[in-house]
Amino acid sequence: MSQIISDIAINRRKYWTEEIRKLSGNFINDTERLEKELLLEVGSNTNTLIDHLRLCGNIPESYGHDTSEEKLYSKYTDILLSLAFKQLGFKSLVLKERADAADVEIFGNNYCFVADAKAFRLSRTAKNTKDFKVAAMHNWKRGKPYAMVVCPIYQLPTTSSQIYFQATSHNVCIFTYSHLALLLSYSEIKDKTDMQELIQNIFDIIPALNPSKSAVDYWLAINRTILSFSEKIKPLWDIEKGVATESINIAKEEALTFLANERHKIVNMNHQEAINELIKVHKIDSKIKIINKICDNKLFTLK
Repeated sequence: MSQIISDIAINRRKYWTEEIRKLSGNFINDTERLEKELLLEVGSNTNTLIDHLRLCGNIPESYGHDTSEEKLYSKYTDILLSLAFKQLGFKSLVLKERADAADVEIFGNNYCFVADAKAFRLSRTAKNTKDFKVAAMHNWKRGKPYAMVVCPIYQLPTTSSQIYFQATSHNVCIFTYSHLALLLSYSEIKDKTDMQELIQNIFDIIPALNPSKSAVDYWLAINRTILSFSEKIKPLWDIEKGVATESINIAKEEALTFLANERHKIVNMNHQEAINELIKVHKIDSKIKIINKICDNKLFTLK
């Protein structure tokens, strides 16, 4: 079987990984720049958006932990989520708030919901339940009937997990970029009103489930709801099933190539270069600057 994810899609991924690295130092400005550039690139081209969704689930290993690049990458996935639902016939916006709120709000003809996009490093050894923000999304509905968390399919638990208990208890939909790409493919042959009906069906099946930690029970319900909507979905489903495996292999190749290059760089460092790199990794200079800025705030003089 020939490869479905094209070299163009892989090169586009490389381009955006570097584009996110071009930081101005102002998070709001960088987010707005990113949103404008993505909107120009995607436009009404569903296939380009699907390419993004298939490869966006992993945070590049080349980004430092808790860095500006990593935070902007999170906004990149939120923007893709917003664009995807717009393509499906909804109105959508990415919120500028960065705490105590969902990242995306989506408005349909008869219902609305909040959503959040998640991405993880492939090298992340363990993910906590709170990393998926399922319980938080329930609290962030703010009067809306539904909430959705979209994750990379290969990072989700496949047997038993508290996140499925939280989802079925709090009426929060756990979804994947793979499923969203499938819906976009289907939307090319169906009316936008049908897409809103299908997504509402997905939301409505969750509170009908008994609260459970079972991944099998949860995904059987989601998958059967989608597949039963139309016989035209099955061929598209089979394609996306193959793509999920491809996307994992592409993500692994990207990460392993970066780490191999890093190992080569470290092995070839001289003594002073190695010391400088350790100082950089531990952010010692940055921490010194922060400490030096601390001064008496004069609160004790207020009397």
